[in-house]
Amino acid sequence: MITPAYLKPGDKVAIIATARKVTASEMESAIKSIQSWGLIVVPGEHLYDEDNQFAGSDEMRAADLQQMLDDTDVKAIFCARGGYGTVRIIDRIDFTAFAKNPKWIVGYSDITVLHSHIHRHFGVETLHATMPLNFPGDGSTSSAVETLRKALFGETPDYQFSPGPLSRNGHERGLVVGGNLSILCSLSGTSSELETEGKILFIEDLDEYLYHIDRMMMNLKRSGKLDRLAGLVVGGLSQMRDNSIPFGKTAEEIITDSVKDYKYPVLFGFPAGHQDENLPLILGREAVLDVNTGAAGLTFMKPDAGTTNQKLKVLLKPLAFILGFFGLLYLLYSLLLKNT
Repeated sequence: MITPAYLKPGDKVAIIATARKVTASEMESAIKSIQSWGLIVVPGEHLYDEDNQFAGSDEMRAADLQQMLDDTDVKAIFCARGGYGTVRIIDRIDFTAFAKNPKWIVGYSDITVLHSHIHRHFGVETLHATMPLNFPGDGSTSSAVETLRKALFGETPDYQFSPGPLSRNGHERGLVVGGNLSILCSLSGTSSELETEGKILFIEDLDEYLYHIDRMMMNLKRSGKLDRLAGLVVGGLSQMRDNSIPFGKTAEEIITDSVKDYKYPVLFGFPAGHQDENLPLILGREAVLDVNTGAAGLTFMKPDAGTTNQKLKVLLKPLAFILGFFGLLYLLYSLLLKNT
């Protein structure tokens, strides 16, 4: 995977809205906070436009995303908020310039569309993290905002905490992928579908009926997304709902039942998702998941540690081709000598 350049004071960063609309007052606190980091904030041209629930038309939202992806002076793109709408514009976007000059994409919830699409096609790390709408409006700095700042400026996350109930012990290593469960399932069968084999899958969700959680986990299971994981990390399952006739299981119990046939570690209670403590995850980065009774950790590798082997493979590939070519010529020459 490719790690975008970390930020430094004086860098330009963009705020755009790919989904639901926002107001200038809702962005004010985030803009001030990001400026206090020494960064220059560039709002999208259509950031405050409206089209019913959307931040402007599909064409407007796509134009803002395209402009900021293409602008080499912009080093990171903050998605203003989630909601719904990113999937409506993803196929309009040309990622050619982004692939040549990767930059950090920051967001969660509906922004899972961008995370999944970018990982599948371009192999660039992105940040599942809090968004400008969620920055505290009282001038304070939340742990979610401060850890996001540290991650963008190059500090590698190392999370240690107590695992939630129903967690399953184990120690594995793999690329961290995932995001919002509802969005991940909605991408099934599309060109943005998530690839999970050998990876640590992160999921979270908000305001879903329990039977919806069961249906989505069955989707992941039947499509093979759960059976070859390195591990499963479950974040916030906030404001879950039930019908008048109870489903009979909590969201955590539904997920536990879905993965009971597998042996990889499962971590419940990771502090990320639709909640105040929404700690950043470097999606596409290799990490170690360690779950034990009473203690759990998710430790991300430093970029060089995770990419050295890949760099060597890239460098050695042409050399291997040349050696193989001359080896074939030598073999043909030997055969000709024998025949004469």
